[in-house]
Amino acid sequence: MSIHDAIVVGGGLVGAALAYGLQRRGLSTLMLDEGDIAYRAARGNFGLIWVQSKGIDFPPYAQWTWKSAQSWSDLSAEIKEITGGDIGYRRPGGADICIDAGEFEAKRKEMRRLQSHAPHFEYEMLDRKEMAKLLPGLGPDVAGGCYSPADGHVNPLLLLRGLHQCLRAKGGRIETGARVTAIECRDSAFAVDTAGARFHGARLVIAAGLGTAELAAMVGLNVPVRPVRGQILVTERLRPFLPLPLSRVRQTAEGSVQLGDSREDAGYDEGTTAPVMNQIAARAVRLFPLLSRARVVRAWGSLRVMAPDGYPIYAQSEQYPGALAAVCHSGVTLAAAHVLHLAKSVAEGGLPEALAPMSAARFAHA
Repeated sequence: MSIHDAIVVGGGLVGAALAYGLQRRGLSTLMLDEGDIAYRAARGNFGLIWVQSKGIDFPPYAQWTWKSAQSWSDLSAEIKEITGGDIGYRRPGGADICIDAGEFEAKRKEMRRLQSHAPHFEYEMLDRKEMAKLLPGLGPDVAGGCYSPADGHVNPLLLLRGLHQCLRAKGGRIETGARVTAIECRDSAFAVDTAGARFHGARLVIAAGLGTAELAAMVGLNVPVRPVRGQILVTERLRPFLPLPLSRVRQTAEGSVQLGDSREDAGYDEGTTAPVMNQIAARAVRLFPLLSRARVVRAWGSLRVMAPDGYPIYAQSEQYPGALAAVCHSGVTLAAAHVLHLAKSVAEGGLPEALAPMSAARFAHA
């Protein structure tokens, strides 16, 4: 019987980042990936690497996000060196556009709160005239907005593929179509069952998105997560007009424009609805009137992995210390932190102290 140093359950952005991170640390790592039948958040992701909205009232999350954003250039370069491919990482800064004075003032207050516990975070509140210099073509309803040089974007599908490629290139193993049905702890090692096989590992990381709650319970962990649907519209390819990503509008390298930022409690329904799509389109046209002439060629719904308070959960089992769980809805933004920092701590046997406030213990008395 062969025993892997680590088994990672979940082949999405969080699981793939941790699996690759462990393999690059020298641990023989097996990643069990249910495949495309899983609720894969990465395939519906907007692709933002975003700092200015994360942890406004929760300093540990703000600091973790900042650390990841600062590490992203290293991760992008490493993936390119190993795979030869460009995953589309760019960091021109990012902006959140405010339609009226009320939105502008609310954003200003949020940024002040964020900077109060993250003094290294840089931002500028720009009035309409200043924002128009940065983003020509703004609509007359725009009051201004916030620009931060900390933000950027990436192609999330290329990122996911790149992480899988890096894991394999470093000698890691991926089992696809491997839905986990049972987990047992035997003699300080874990036996993980799928429909067709049993695998053994000295460490276990459960990073299976919306499937994490059920699997984590098998190792004594309470990881409450729920689906929150987001809908995205995609236009035809347009001439370049957005020099940087926005929180609700992003132009891809190919020229198409993604529009989004909805949040719905819709269970596991990944569909789209006309009212929400109309709201998304209407706001986008108010931001950039030129979009009124663009054809929408695709639309989809996708499920975020959300904890009750919206923050990541990093949990280590007290009953089985070699077992951990990791879930978040910021799999793109936090990918660099997961590969370069979190995996190091997991390889050494635990979670970093800085992530203690994001443990599942915060829900113990909820």
